[in-house]
Amino acid sequence: MKEARVRSYIEDWYTKNLPPLVERELSVKPVKDKVISIVGPRRAGKTFYFYQLMRGNKESCLYLDFEDSALIDVKFDEVLDVINLFTETTGRVPTDIFLDEVQRVEKWETMVRTLLNRGGYRIFATGSSSKLLSREVATQLRGRSLTYLLFGFSFREFLKAKGVELEEVLSGLEKAKIRNLLREFLEFGSFPEIVLKEDKEKILKEYQDMIFFKDFVERHELKSVEVAKFVFSQVLQSFSHEFSVNRLVNLLKSNGIRMGKNTVYDYVEKLQDTLAVFFVKKYSEKISLRESWPRKVYICDTGISKVVRFSEDFGRLMENTVFIEEMRKINDNPLLEIFYWKDRQQNEVDFVLKEGPKIKQLIQVTYANGRDEIERRKIRALLKACVELRCKDLLVITWGYDDELEIENEKIKFTPLWKWLITRRE
Repeated sequence: MKEARVRSYIEDWYTKNLPPLVERELSVKPVKDKVISIVGPRRAGKTFYFYQLMRGNKESCLYLDFEDSALIDVKFDEVLDVINLFTETTGRVPTDIFLDEVQRVEKWETMVRTLLNRGGYRIFATGSSSKLLSREVATQLRGRSLTYLLFGFSFREFLKAKGVELEEVLSGLEKAKIRNLLREFLEFGSFPEIVLKEDKEKILKEYQDMIFFKDFVERHELKSVEVAKFVFSQVLQSFSHEFSVNRLVNLLKSNGIRMGKNTVYDYVEKLQDTLAVFFVKKYSEKISLRESWPRKVYICDTGISKVVRFSEDFGRLMENTVFIEEMRKINDNPLLEIFYWKDRQQNEVDFVLKEGPKIKQLIQVTYANGRDEIERRKIRALLKACVELRCKDLLVITWGYDDELEIENEKIKFTPLWKWLITRRE
């Protein structure tokens, strides 16, 4: 460790102001002897969320960005020396220690455990690189960390970034403006840089390439870039649809690429490690059926699909957005699980929300602006699942239809996506 460089880094950090930011709604709750791990896809804003946590208490925070050249050669057993330098330089003892890109320190787990064992510090960690993905930070600290998932902006945060103030009562013009912004939110996604900058398509292409090459191919040392590219593209194009590995194997064969089913399964599983895609299981009380395929694919942000989309299917974009919003809730409600439901007659319900042993809510999503535009099969499937899963909380998220109806003795709530997204729910 070059002491002069580290001292200069601390002096610079201590004197500079934190950059302006859009406040995120994620709320973390530090617990004694636990590291707070912030995980999420690339470019979701994890570093800026650290800045948010430091606001108002920066003088007592030690922020270590291990991608900074001043800290590049800090060893795992030198972290206490860095803390001593902080106190010597600033005259303060840090209460909070933020470890950004922590995976760049060899034996970083030992470093973190040392800090925990010393006690007295609140420790926050994150990482996102091809060497160690952000979800693996939490995995390596299992039993010693509390993990929070951070995506791009929620729609409420997106509106805040656009300078839109949400009033309790909205005029017709304000609602129209919100619906217009929702279309942008669905089409280009919610990565903070995308929301705040121009040239969105170019940046999205760079994000997609970075996820593919660094987090997928390089991270897992995949032997066939051709197969990896095929898997990656097929998964992204399948968002909000069922996805079958068997079908993927057959597609590969039809394109003259022979690859064993187990290898393809392995590629698909590794793709999940990027936190760019999620595979949702079909609900069943039988574990063997829950763990089987096909599964439904969702992506971390609708924007990354723009490069591979062949049409603007707002129904699929809406459904994916609902999934991400439900995933955010897991931070506050770790018992929440998300499934989809499908019976032998191919009746399907988009989301089954399970909390502990109880099915909490059933949700359908449709790009419908009026009651007559809602497909009968959507309602039929919802009512069938209501009986089979013994759940009375039935919701249909629409584009513009807002009502509550009683159908076959069951109450069904219809609400527009924009309203559902801006309403805070416990």
